[in-house]
Formats: sequence, C-alpha cells, structure tokens
Amino acid sequence: MSAEGMLAGASLLSRPAEEFENDQTIEAMWAIKAYEHAEIYFNILCSVDPRLLRLTPHDDLIYKTFREEFPNLDVKVLNEDEIKSPEGKEKWRPFCEKFKTTVEDYSFGTLVRVKSDGEYSEDNSMLTTRIQFLAIELARNREGYNDDIKNKFKPCKSKKPS
Repeated sequence: MSAEGMLAGASLLSRPAEEFENDQTIEAMWAIKAYEHAEIYFNILCSVDPRLLRLTPHDDLIYKTFREEFPNLDVKVLNEDEIKSPEGKEKWRPFCEKFKTTVEDYSFGTLVRVKSDGEYSEDNSMLTTRIQFLAIELARNREGYNDDIKNKFKPCKSKKPS
C-alpha cells in the first residue's frame, strides 16, 4: 500500500464503524494498524523492565478494576473462551464500558499475545479491544509474566510498508 493510500486510509479509520460494511480495504488497514501497535509494544518489552512501564495515565485504575472484576483470570496463558465466547464477552463488556470516556480508543482492535512468554505470531496472537489489551498487559507487567521477554528476545527493526 502506498503512502498516499495509507494517509487516505488513516482518515477513514477515524470515521464511525457503522458507516462501513465488510470492506476488505478497511479491514486490511485495521490489521496493519494493529500489527504496527503490536510490533512497537513488543520492541518496548524487549528494551525496558516491564514492571516500570507505564502504558497510560490510568494504569493504576485499569489494573485495580481488572483484578477486582477478573481476580482469577490467568494472564500468563490466555484462554480465548474467557474473552471471546458469548459468556466471556458478556463479562468483559461492562468492564470495557467503564473506560469509554477514560481511555482513548478503548474499543479499537488490538493484538494481544496468547502466551506471555512468546512473541507475536499467527499462533500466539488474538484480537481484543484496546482496553482488554491494556488490562492484560498491565497485569502481565506488574505480576512478572513479561520479565523474561527482554532477555529472551531482542528488539526487531520495524519494516516500513511499501
């Protein structure tokens, strides 16, 4: 995709989702944006101590609320059903909506790693909302599940889209 196409697409991504049907171009742009976010986040994890990492100005509130509402959710290895099943979605929806006015782009599609000790890959990635990603990754950072990423992986060079 050309730079002009990406700029045009970026303005489209700011439009309400209800305006679009299943447009493959829009879906591809969302996928590119989600992948770029994942790549940046993983490079940060490879470079710094995750326990010191701040993801938003609201980290403490997100983490506290997450652990109050999901005290037993295993963030080391995610169970997709706990997030994506009809029951899981029903449980997550009120949590997500609490951050509607607090966290910018709280409902944007974002990739999260299924296994905290691995890198992003087709088999180790799941699409979630941004607030779910933040809650899970804040828990992983604070509870020590991301501690070994820095030693296990080296930051990669970002590949510029052509």
